[in-house]
Amino acid sequence: MKPIEDSQILEMFAIEKTRDEAFNLLLKKYQQKIYWHIRRLVLNHDDCDDLLQEVFVKVWKNLDKFRNDSQLYTWIYRIATNESITFLNKQKLKNNTPLDDVSLELAENLVASSYFNGDKLELKLQKAILTLPEKQRLIFNMKYFGDMKYEEISQVLGTSVGALKASFHIAAKKIEAFITNDEIDY
Repeated sequence: MKPIEDSQILEMFAIEKTRDEAFNLLLKKYQQKIYWHIRRLVLNHDDCDDLLQEVFVKVWKNLDKFRNDSQLYTWIYRIATNESITFLNKQKLKNNTPLDDVSLELAENLVASSYFNGDKLELKLQKAILTLPEKQRLIFNMKYFGDMKYEEISQVLGTSVGALKASFHIAAKKIEAFITNDEIDY
C-alpha cells in the first residue's frame, strides 16, 4: 500500500467530517519518528511520552493554520524540537543546575532506564552526545539518527546549511574523541 501524502492528510483535515481520520493518519505516519527525535534529546521514556503528547496536541490545535511554506514533517519536527528544548530548560531552571549537570543527570537516567537496551558502545555514544552543546547535539541527532537532509534541518532550526555542516562535523569530531578516549569509563 502506497503511503499517504501529506497533502492528502491536510486536505482531509480541512474537512470536519474526515478531520479525525486525517489526524490518525498523521499520527501513524510521524509518531514513531517524532518519539525517537524527542527521546534522543530528553533520553527519559516517560518524559518523552509526555512531550510527545504535548507535541501532537499542538499539532492538532494548529494544523489548520499550517501555511505549507515548509514540509509538514519539518513543521512537526520544529514543534517537537522547541518543546524538547523548553522542557530541558525548565529542568535546568527547576533544579537550578548548569546545563552540564543536566547532561550528567540525563546520562545517569539513561544508564538506570529499563528502556535502554544498548550495549556499552551505544551507552558511550549517548554519553558522548550529551557532552555536546545543545545546538550541536540537536544537529547531530537529526542528521545521524534522524537521517535528515541538511536542508530539512535548516528549516527546523532556522540555521544555514553551511553552519549546520560545520556544526555536524565539529560534533562528530568531539564524539569520536570521546569514544576513542580510553580513560573515560562507561
